[in-house]
Amino acid sequence: MDMPFKGFAILCSSLQSTTKRLEKCSKIAEFLRSLSGEEVGLAVSYLLGRPFPESDERVLELGGTTLWRLPPQRQTTLLSEPLTIKEVAQYFDSIAGATGSGSRAKKEALIEGLFGRASGSEAEYILRIISGEMRIGAVEGVVMEAIADASGIELETIRRSNMLLGNLGEVAKLAMSEGEVVLRGMGLRLFMPIKPMLAEMSYSLEEVLEEHGGTTALEYKFDGARIQIHKKGNEIKVYSRRLSDVTQSLPEIVAVARKEIRASDAILEGEAIALGEGGRPLPFQDLMRRFRRTQGVDEAQQRIPLRLYLFDILHRDGMDLIGMPYGKRWRILLSTVPPHLLVPRIVTGSPQEARQFLASSIAAGHEGLMAKALESTYSVGVRGKSWFKIKPYETLDLAIIAAEWGYGRREGWLSNYYLAARDEATGKFVMMGKTFKGFTDEEFKSTTARLLATKVREERNTVYVKPSIVVEVAYNEIQRSRQFRAGYSLRFARIVRIREDRAPSEADTIERIARLYVGQFEKKGRLKEGAEK
Repeated sequence: MDMPFKGFAILCSSLQSTTKRLEKCSKIAEFLRSLSGEEVGLAVSYLLGRPFPESDERVLELGGTTLWRLPPQRQTTLLSEPLTIKEVAQYFDSIAGATGSGSRAKKEALIEGLFGRASGSEAEYILRIISGEMRIGAVEGVVMEAIADASGIELETIRRSNMLLGNLGEVAKLAMSEGEVVLRGMGLRLFMPIKPMLAEMSYSLEEVLEEHGGTTALEYKFDGARIQIHKKGNEIKVYSRRLSDVTQSLPEIVAVARKEIRASDAILEGEAIALGEGGRPLPFQDLMRRFRRTQGVDEAQQRIPLRLYLFDILHRDGMDLIGMPYGKRWRILLSTVPPHLLVPRIVTGSPQEARQFLASSIAAGHEGLMAKALESTYSVGVRGKSWFKIKPYETLDLAIIAAEWGYGRREGWLSNYYLAARDEATGKFVMMGKTFKGFTDEEFKSTTARLLATKVREERNTVYVKPSIVVEVAYNEIQRSRQFRAGYSLRFARIVRIREDRAPSEADTIERIARLYVGQFEKKGRLKEGAEK
């Protein structure tokens, strides 16, 4: 018998009621043991707040207006058939598949049908899945531990399989139905993208050199889109950082890969950057206008051309390379592609030489540097100190106007702060983003008390406050944004400190931010004429 979705809702409610990690793992493991193989994969995705697996390109495209006007709860009748986990998946499939003329009406009818069959608690968790905000403390690490418990397979095997597949639901399904032998035998597979290795942020070259034993490899860090190229014979596929297939959108990248990669089969990593007038790199937002295009690609290619830079190789001619040191992988990369496709790079132990290289990257219109330990292996999907991102940063003084209640480790604290700049014309504060990064646990705790003391109202999970706390916010770039009233947002925002010396009336203004936005592109390229279409 198929598992009713009510059972999943009961699990979520029980997870939300405890902060104990082991208890959460035990509850999830017990639930997974009660499911069929297909249900296991679905339940894991739903626990993580994903209607579809992370590597699945489909989206529901349901607007907030549509969702919020749905009834918050419904009284089901005794004659109603219970909604099942599989049926929820079928609704999601149909909603994502509704395209073309009349698709909005189809989507609205489907979502209303789904909520019409759901009880109050079921509807609540369906809405959380759709929004990606489960807030039950079932983070990926907890779910992996639960899968290991339920299947009796070592956690490291579960973690490695997830890195290679990029689909924890599929890993859970294989673990529960196929067992450890299948997972242990898993390796890189062509045309099955893997999660990229990630880097820590650093603003100190000296810190990086010390962490890497006195010598490190430095590469230009581009303001581009990270891509993974898979080649087998003449067949080429290109995948985004989120593992989506973007081959159709990037014909020039495909052409270069087909012509220049000297291997019968290979998996390489690189960066696609957009070029403007004079060959200068364009801002990331302009790149995304081209990167996401699936129609009119030939025309877009003329207006916003892309250039490929490669920085790693993960597989060549039947051999997986992720267990090899980075320095050795680079030598293999050198023998696989011509030099003009390689990211600019030096190996150094000199802080002065590193600073000069950083300055040259910034002067060329790029973001900064990547620093990579020469002996580091490729840790799929893991963020650590083997790789660092090094960027110069700017700061703004912004007021906190609201905050959301945290979950997981931050449960019981207000975090995810709403940051606002001051409008000189009206004196009002205008939101331009959110961040929960930068504070210690003690700062979260003390700031929660301060914010609650100035509470104006509370809606759902958000507490709105009188602007009284000004924070210094580090950021990498100011971007145009339709999402926030200010018209701007901050890329990689992180709180540096509370500005106890600043009153809200001294916070930075929208007018200054507009000037900074224009000024930051002095070293960037410009779109070719007509490329703004």
